[in-house]
Amino acid sequence: MTQAPSITTRPNQASTGHGTPGPVTRRLLVCGAVAGPLFVAVVVAQALTRTGFDLTRDAASLLDDGSWGWIQATNFIVTGLLLIAAAAGLRHTLRTGPGHKWIPRLLAIAGVGLAGGGVFHPDPSGGFPPGTPRGASAVATWHGVAHMVCGSAAFLALIAVCFVLGRRLAASGQRRAAACSRIAGVLCAAGVATAGAPHGSLTLFTGVSLALLWVAATTTRLVRQATP
Repeated sequence: MTQAPSITTRPNQASTGHGTPGPVTRRLLVCGAVAGPLFVAVVVAQALTRTGFDLTRDAASLLDDGSWGWIQATNFIVTGLLLIAAAAGLRHTLRTGPGHKWIPRLLAIAGVGLAGGGVFHPDPSGGFPPGTPRGASAVATWHGVAHMVCGSAAFLALIAVCFVLGRRLAASGQRRAAACSRIAGVLCAAGVATAGAPHGSLTLFTGVSLALLWVAATTTRLVRQATP
């Protein structure tokens, strides 16, 4: 059985003073455990119900558009805020070891990027929402460009955090968990790299989802270890 990542907390109000994170820090970590599953579930639910949307053809970001676009915009913003909260919790939790500074930083960057994706909407494109010309571009206006920049920053940060987590897990002797973390990073990178290929919207969503779910799984382990 592999050993859970070691946890050392900062001696401040977030700690109970008994060597485990206090309730505030644990709540922040729970945010990281919730973020990934929430994001994936909301996107999948919309992909199955939004008229004219096809995840094998349309990027999940396009769910930002249309009369029901507020749902995905909210999903982006809430998920981003949850990741930022989790990053704050990790700053109190990861005191030493490989990645103890960069894991929270990268997770915060991913959170800001996702939240920005909800604030700045892509332009309607590829026939979605219904009535949009097939040849329309999702980056035709400044807010479409801003959405792309925010999304790219979030994706790159997620890829990086998977590899940094893998290094940390490997250093603590958790080889299987480290391998899973690196695989999640590779698949997320592959999804980003193939986003413009046929069915690239599906590979992108799959890769990003795996990275988010891996972050959620790792944070869940920290929450369980931190709970007295």
